[in-house]
Amino acid sequence: MDPVQRLKNISDNCKTVSVDHNIPPIRFCRSGVEMIRQADIYLAEGTLERAYNIYMRFLTIFLEKIREHPKYNTISPKFKLWIQQTLREVLPKTEEIKKKLLEQYGKESLEVEEKRRIENERLKREEIQRLREEENRKSLAALAKPKIGISAGAMIAGDTKPIKPLYPPFTTPISPRLDPKVTSSEDKKIPSVDRSTKPILHDDKLGLRDMVLPTELMNHFLRLATPNTMSKKETCGVLAGKLERNKLIVTHLLIPHQTGSPDSCLTHNEEDIFDYQDQYNLITLGWVHTHPTQTAFLSSVDLHTHCAYQLMMAEAIAIVCAPKYEETGYFILTPEYGLDFIANCRESGFHPHPTDMPLYKEAKHCKLDPMANVEVIDLRRK
Repeated sequence: MDPVQRLKNISDNCKTVSVDHNIPPIRFCRSGVEMIRQADIYLAEGTLERAYNIYMRFLTIFLEKIREHPKYNTISPKFKLWIQQTLREVLPKTEEIKKKLLEQYGKESLEVEEKRRIENERLKREEIQRLREEENRKSLAALAKPKIGISAGAMIAGDTKPIKPLYPPFTTPISPRLDPKVTSSEDKKIPSVDRSTKPILHDDKLGLRDMVLPTELMNHFLRLATPNTMSKKETCGVLAGKLERNKLIVTHLLIPHQTGSPDSCLTHNEEDIFDYQDQYNLITLGWVHTHPTQTAFLSSVDLHTHCAYQLMMAEAIAIVCAPKYEETGYFILTPEYGLDFIANCRESGFHPHPTDMPLYKEAKHCKLDPMANVEVIDLRRK
């Protein structure tokens, strides 16, 4: 693709990001902080395209769309000042990355053209070789015809002596070299391939980054949740961590102040979570909660709760622990259907959703690491 068009496609895609008016603007502000952290890491690692993508999404949200939020005025002056300062830093940074990407794409385009030229030359040589072999095959076939028609032991009528051949008899049959692409009816038939049976790795197509979780994370969380679980109350926590070499790594489990019931959990004092994450430059990677009396699944309320996380980060996960059934589920909303459907659903509380299409699925980009450590921060004790 033309380098300019290639960059334009990325920019156009970034401009499609929307600001859901059902999500409080403070959530977008918090996500904006984390977006800048991610983009800065990508820039430092030299992953320019991903850095450009995130910076452009940030500009779309905070330069164009956040002001249209009906509760924009509820954003604190402190955050509004941060938005203005960050925009002044991001704009020139994005332009500089844009120039470097155009240069990079130009080099890649030339490399592709060179590879295409070499491939075309190879195909031409193969075609010339094929034609030569076809011509040789025809020539050998023409020479073989009269010789095959004369028998070395032919007899003349009335003569008892065989006629001496004019050339030595063939000890082996002539076997002209055939074009490998030319096959006879006796050749084995090549079996046809039914491509519909080939498995498709959907998560690879989505391009989701790996989410690495310490194996011990669930044990720590369930131990903390035990008192609530015994009382048949839900417990929830926030998954936080870092971006490293294009992998999202959960390093912290934050337990906020909360109120639980058998089928819900309400968090309080979210500012404590934000302050802690700011102190250690942590990115929000998802959330975890228990189902003390039910199996591991996402209820309608869970789907809406998780939607806010996944709109901010495509890889954000929702973990559900069902200790009664010894189940743990790692879920995401289906990007091709569930995410948009839930984002546009205006109902609240527990309510039915259509079941003709899956709204969520297993998060296959999650990788458990038995060697990774996790730090548990119980903010309820502060």
